[in-house]
Amino acid sequence: MTDTTNQSEQPEQETESAPEPVTTDVDTTQSAPEPQATDVDTTQSAPEPQASVPPVPKPSGIPKPSAIPTPASMARPGPRPVPPAANEDHSAAAAFGRVDENGIVHVRTKEGEREVGSFPGASPEEALTYFARKYDELYASAVLLEQRLAQPEVPSKDVNDALKKLIEQVEAAAVVGDLDALHAKLDEIQSGVAQKRNLEQEARAAAKVQATTEREAIVAAAETIADQPENKIQWKQSGARMRELLDEWKQHQRASTRLDRDAETALWQRFSTARNRFDKARRTHFAGLDAVHGEAKAAKERLIEEAERLSTSTDWSATAGAFKRLMDEWRHAGRASRSDDDKLWARFKAAQDAFFGAKDAVVAAEEEQFRGNLGVKEGLLSEAEGLVPVTDLEQSKVALRSIQDRWDAAGKVPRADMDRIEKALRRVEQAVRDADEKRWKSSNPEVAARAQGMVDQLERAVSDLESDLAKAQSSGNEARIRKAQESLDARRAWLEQAKSAANEYGG
Repeated sequence: MTDTTNQSEQPEQETESAPEPVTTDVDTTQSAPEPQATDVDTTQSAPEPQASVPPVPKPSGIPKPSAIPTPASMARPGPRPVPPAANEDHSAAAAFGRVDENGIVHVRTKEGEREVGSFPGASPEEALTYFARKYDELYASAVLLEQRLAQPEVPSKDVNDALKKLIEQVEAAAVVGDLDALHAKLDEIQSGVAQKRNLEQEARAAAKVQATTEREAIVAAAETIADQPENKIQWKQSGARMRELLDEWKQHQRASTRLDRDAETALWQRFSTARNRFDKARRTHFAGLDAVHGEAKAAKERLIEEAERLSTSTDWSATAGAFKRLMDEWRHAGRASRSDDDKLWARFKAAQDAFFGAKDAVVAAEEEQFRGNLGVKEGLLSEAEGLVPVTDLEQSKVALRSIQDRWDAAGKVPRADMDRIEKALRRVEQAVRDADEKRWKSSNPEVAARAQGMVDQLERAVSDLESDLAKAQSSGNEARIRKAQESLDARRAWLEQAKSAANEYGG
């Protein structure tokens, strides 16, 4: 039987002087003298068994398993035992036994009476109390085992193993007490073990379903990653997630309920297949990527060779265009591997910087020279702007031609000022052209004749509409009056515009 008490709760061992009882399978007439029974009437010493169950002793009164006597130990004769302590009451158990005239202790059960043993040198009351105490210890062990059964954290197997040992002890024990009640208690515990075993089986089945569901989720997540279209896979994130899923699988195996072998094997095969499929796709992807990187590297190396050849050219305009073309080709060449691409770009940029650095140095020297030209052109621009507005067209045209000749002779100006100063001169030139065109239009007899003809036509139309308005007013028809007035107003407006044009072209 499993030791269900703490060391501090176990009773002290009997002294070496205490004898052990003699069981009925030993010849008591030879092993020890018969106890004195002169003061006890053995025929009347055993009362009728009580119907009530004997009281459960305190745990402190329960001995170690080694302290519970066995038939072999009880067969050894010895000196007289120490009487039970005064505060220990075993009378309820003792009520189920009696001591006959030969000192043999008997116990009553529902199947009849049977011998238990003898206690040489002890009174009948002491003999019964001794064997009753042994019964109470067994019953207390059964009660403690029943309490363990009620504890959720104690597995039914542990309780069942302890129960088997206790049943063996009870079957072999020489005790006095309500053995029927003890067997009933053991039957109750056995029934409780069966019920707890069923509950544990149900809990294990539920836990197995839960564990299967959780493992299914891990497998489904791995399959989702493996089923992604290759052009949409983010390899770094997906690879990290796949490793996390493998760690989750291992952790789940260690921490959760074990699955059925077939179910776990099937899930693992699915999980392993998804991982292998993803790894194969990743290897294929990066193998192809290596090939693409190799082609890009070769193309960029060719561009670098051309750039390095052009880096010493002094044909600034043509070479700048060539570098622009090389840059466009570089962008369309694709990417090499990260380490190669950085090194290739450094070489290409060095060649590019060498050319444009030399070009910028020359341009800077030219810009310094052009600043003197800028002062000359700003003076010519002030002179040209003095011609606007144009009052004397012929004189303005002569002056402008002189300014333009000196402008060209002055040379280039700094790039930053070129657009500003050129646009300013263009505005003066446009003002002179506009004045020249206006004078030409005004001196063109054909245009003047057309303008005068339009005036004459509109004057006749206005006269006719004034007559129509007078007639409409005489009739008193509001609609006719309104219509005639609108037409007259429109023709008068057109007439004013035509007269202005005629004055402009015909004088």
